Amino acid sequence: MKIVISPAKSLDFQTKVPTAKFTQGIFLNEAEKLNKVLKKESPKELSELMKISPKLAELNWERNQNWQLPFSLENAKQAVFAFKGDVYLGLDAYSLLPEQIIQLQNKLRILSGQYGLLKPLDLIQPYRLEMGTKLKVGETESLYQFWGETITNALNKELVDDEVFVNLASNEYFKVVKPKLLKVPVVTPIFKDYKNEKLKIISFFAKKARGLMVRYIIDYNIEKTEDLKGFNYEGYAFDANLSSESELVFTR
Repeated sequence: MKIVISPAKSLDFQTKVPTAKFTQGIFLNEAEKLNKVLKKESPKELSELMKISPKLAELNWERNQNWQLPFSLENAKQAVFAFKGDVYLGLDAYSLLPEQIIQLQNKLRILSGQYGLLKPLDLIQPYRLEMGTKLKVGETESLYQFWGETITNALNKELVDDEVFVNLASNEYFKVVKPKLLKVPVVTPIFKDYKNEKLKIISFFAKKARGLMVRYIIDYNIEKTEDLKGFNYEGYAFDANLSSESELVFTR
């Protein structure tokens, strides 16, 4: 099984990591190319490009200036422990056992505007570059164009025939993957909550549930689509009536 998730805007480079193991991303040359473009952007230009406050733009200008290869445990951190958003709250990687971290490294991939495709233990330095950013790099007008089929090709190299591919990324990030070019079909879990007697996708809960689903897969060493349907963390239950072969709907 392979799983893809989105990164997070919130980062944590302070908390001590429970493992000294790390790997290096496969697209660091591309990441460096993007950084060279970002380094030229002033805080004001970053604010306009990324639609962020002047204070955030200043922080990310500093990050861009400080970004440099090679990465080590002295100047970088493993991705799954560096990201701090709602998905990662659900995953709770800090409480994984050593053997579970190895399993996570084999199964999970993180889509990233800056780094392309990350394994959990790939080192990263602080950055902000959302996949939807219309950053001009050479001949390309956006990150979707910049990455093109690169990420899809990298996933295909890892996927084996009949392997289950689980999409737990946001629409913004999964758009960089070309499902029609993947060698296996995509299964997308969807999480809905009852609010005012109606079923809705509530952003915070849905994001956290994606992380919970990753944790469930690791906790029970899930390999088959059928076994995903047993997901019951934090009150969710599979709804067969709302689901299809490619979309598994969980409600609570």
